[in-house]
Amino acid sequence: MDKQRLVQTAQALVAEKKGILAADESSGTIKRRFDSINVESTEESRRNYREILFRTAGIADFVSGVILFDETIRQDGADGTPMVKVLSNQGIIPGIKVDKGTVPLPSATDELVTEGLDGLRDRLKEYAELGAGFTKWRAVISIADDTPTAYGLSANAHALARFAAMSQEAGLVPIVEPEILRDGGHSIDRCFEVTEEVLREVFDQLAQQKVLLEGMLLKPSMVISGGSADQRAEPEEVAEKTIDCFKRVLPASVPGVVFLSGGEPDGSVTANLNALNQRAPEVDAPWQLSFSFGRSLQGAPLAAWAGKSENTEAAALAFYTRARLTSAARQGTYVPED
Repeated sequence: MDKQRLVQTAQALVAEKKGILAADESSGTIKRRFDSINVESTEESRRNYREILFRTAGIADFVSGVILFDETIRQDGADGTPMVKVLSNQGIIPGIKVDKGTVPLPSATDELVTEGLDGLRDRLKEYAELGAGFTKWRAVISIADDTPTAYGLSANAHALARFAAMSQEAGLVPIVEPEILRDGGHSIDRCFEVTEEVLREVFDQLAQQKVLLEGMLLKPSMVISGGSADQRAEPEEVAEKTIDCFKRVLPASVPGVVFLSGGEPDGSVTANLNALNQRAPEVDAPWQLSFSFGRSLQGAPLAAWAGKSENTEAAALAFYTRARLTSAARQGTYVPED
């Protein structure tokens, strides 16, 4: 394990003003996205769309890394340049999603566990050879009357820690993603309780697996009200609760947090990120508070593109604009009127 390289890569991914584009949609997910714009999802159409994003001029001012799907990390652009090279030529670090998705957790009700540990060591070695600099693994936690259970948390946290340890062994920075779903009518206080519980278990397992905290990143949900809650918390309360929760359980040695958007509307998640970065210096938060957004960055360019080559410039502009606004929120200078 090259500890210095891991630390340098982790710090580069949360560099000032920058965050991560999540372009790691599975085949099923991107098909649903393309269905929404009446475009057939083929290998060529997926490549064409993602290449628009990766080649957008000036995007490296706001994007430090891109999480890729297995198909994409092996693809060449239209001119024959490997997609990972398209990114690295701009100074953007290519990354790779390595989990195999979720399945029902045995002997549990309404809880999931993520698969993909089998054969992971060999896959990580191959991804490093293909040019990846970091990895990502997603666990899914739901909030309900009876969930999450200690069993569900332990199973998912153990898998996250195993993934992280093997990634670092391969010289790749792991992004540990325990996503707490926004589904439901729970209060922000209930989300606070669950987030604290989840992160305690995750970092306990990371310690057991001897993961280098300085060479990893955390990709969590913000502490927010449930999507169908009667009264949803405003950005200032989201920022206060999220940072207060993290101060209880998140070691200062972790260089940064790259928040997921989690299906929140673009304006809402951007306002929340902005409030977090306004509050962070006031309370001496020790971590960089950045982003790793998928839908929030891609919704506008996908709609602008609509599968038509003549819309390439419009799609690139839409992506650049969303990235610029998200970068402003990452600095605490976002103005909604922009």
